[in-house]
Amino acid sequence: MSDGTTNDKPVLTTRQGHPVHNNQSQRTVGPRGPATLENYQFLEKISHFDRERIPERVVHARGFVAHGEFEAYGTIGSEPAATYTRAKLFQTKGKKTPLSIRFSTVAGGRDSSEVARDPRGFAVKLRTEDGNWDLVGNNLPVFFIRDAIKFPDLIHSQKPDPVTFRQEPNRIFDFISMSPEAMHMVTWVWSPRGIPANYRHQDGFGVNTYRMVNARGEGVLVKYHWKTQQGIESLTQSQAEVIQAKDLGSASKDLYTAIERGDFPKWELCVQIMSDEEHPELDFDPLDDTKIWPEDHFPLRPVGMMTLNRNVDNFFAESEQIAFGTGVLVDGLDFSDDKMLVGRTFSYSDTQRHRVGSNYLQLPVNKPVVPTHTNQRDGQMAYGVDEDAGNGHINYEPSSIAGLREADASYQDYRPYIEGQLIKGENRAGERLRSGRRPLPDDAGLGARGFDSQSCLCVRAVRAANSGANDRPSQQM
Repeated sequence: MSDGTTNDKPVLTTRQGHPVHNNQSQRTVGPRGPATLENYQFLEKISHFDRERIPERVVHARGFVAHGEFEAYGTIGSEPAATYTRAKLFQTKGKKTPLSIRFSTVAGGRDSSEVARDPRGFAVKLRTEDGNWDLVGNNLPVFFIRDAIKFPDLIHSQKPDPVTFRQEPNRIFDFISMSPEAMHMVTWVWSPRGIPANYRHQDGFGVNTYRMVNARGEGVLVKYHWKTQQGIESLTQSQAEVIQAKDLGSASKDLYTAIERGDFPKWELCVQIMSDEEHPELDFDPLDDTKIWPEDHFPLRPVGMMTLNRNVDNFFAESEQIAFGTGVLVDGLDFSDDKMLVGRTFSYSDTQRHRVGSNYLQLPVNKPVVPTHTNQRDGQMAYGVDEDAGNGHINYEPSSIAGLREADASYQDYRPYIEGQLIKGENRAGERLRSGRRPLPDDAGLGARGFDSQSCLCVRAVRAANSGANDRPSQQM
């Protein structure tokens, strides 16, 4: 028995609920041993210790989670939210939705530096009355590639060399030199935004193009932006090196301590909206995630405010096991034909089933706040059984006996018309930009509700964004 015990402490037990009378010594034959194999407490303790780690994320391994809420304005810009979407979390002014957010770096391992020059993950899980909505993006508005088939190659080039196990700059720039669409993202990563001072002083972006759908089944294209209310602060390379020499987790520490002292960080959710058409008048493809939508033609429309007000109770349970996916959408929010988005939608959820387990959605940090009714059963580490209408014998649908039924199909779903030749060839999404800019007519790009047009090159927008006064080196060392 250990010294210093008091009677008001809970009694230590095994996972089987058995009280532990001696946590200092194994059972042995005599005082010198050997140890006997029937030491159940020791076997449970050491075998669990051997399995305490799950595979770390291939990307976004280093990260930190905080919890909070989203408060809707009830409007999108100056118009009622119902004009564009029937998603319930946006409809009523003051409506609050609980959420969790995971900030992260991208290329480094779980114990790598948080002040590396690297994009920052910005993944939000909103637990709505219609189920979970995951908005999974970065702190930069664009990405390196526009087709998901290149994603493994991109990440391989940024990860350590498979022979030397060092991150070799020539590997990264070799890939970029052969992928010209990556240059837009490179200008952002090597701008001041490439080393945020911390997680609080940065913006977030959905990066991909999505759709909103209203009650009439009408859809529009949408881009999501999280605008920090703390201001944007960045580090110079020399400032980052000083911090990294003493602390690898400076950004997590900053977020945790800010929330603990009651300094709750906020981000305003804004959207850009465009009519869902081909838009041949534009000099870029609005579904191309290597391009931005210029804000002078597609202004930001405020939607609501996110506030982070609670820290995690356990890092592993809430940060390592939290799982996001771009396919996690609620009614009124939909996919676009963005090729990168389609690839991410498969890959993210597939990764979580490998990394956390097939029943990862039963874990408290991932489970929605609404009841789930499925016929999915069993699998590794089943945490429970999804609700089945009170008859455990019927785990299929349809059934004339009992079980579950399909949801009411009376709502208006969005059904865009798509046609084209099925091809597998060079991605030519950037051809319009490379072929030269064309002047736009005054009414170019106007939809049924008078949507704005666009007429500027991406590089002009990047220069404007990168010259912002808020991109100042942080004085907080």
